[in-house]
Amino acid sequence: MNIFEVKTEKKRYLPLLLLGDEQEDMIDRYLDRGAMYALDEAGVKAVCVVVDKGGGTLELKNLAVSPSCQRRGYGRRMVEFLAETYRGRYARLLAGTGDSPLTIPFYEACGFVRSYVVPNFFTNHYDHPIYEGGRRLTDMIYLTKAL
Repeated sequence: MNIFEVKTEKKRYLPLLLLGDEQEDMIDRYLDRGAMYALDEAGVKAVCVVVDKGGGTLELKNLAVSPSCQRRGYGRRMVEFLAETYRGRYARLLAGTGDSPLTIPFYEACGFVRSYVVPNFFTNHYDHPIYEGGRRLTDMIYLTKAL
């Protein structure tokens, strides 16, 4: 398993990025200013993008694992990689997600705790309803992990 930084042609991974954030113009808001990483194990299985938010906070803006590779530890390995890579440079890792029965437990299992909520984020910023785990997402739930 190899995790490497993607420095050029980040959009070649757009199909994976769209799994973590379904609207391309939302991805465009952070892709160029973020550091992107890909996990390769006989092909790229997962990608993530992190952005410096200032004040010692690094935000995980996108984390996506290929559907055929989910529940095999690739997402957790990406979170562990970020913690190892950025520990000492940042105090915390922040992740925003919908109130989904699929993603909240994943982040909590990775050591994140709930931090705050941005009401109506998905309804205000996306041009279509977003559903995950059978639930329509409205609020952005932010979780934090100490580094």
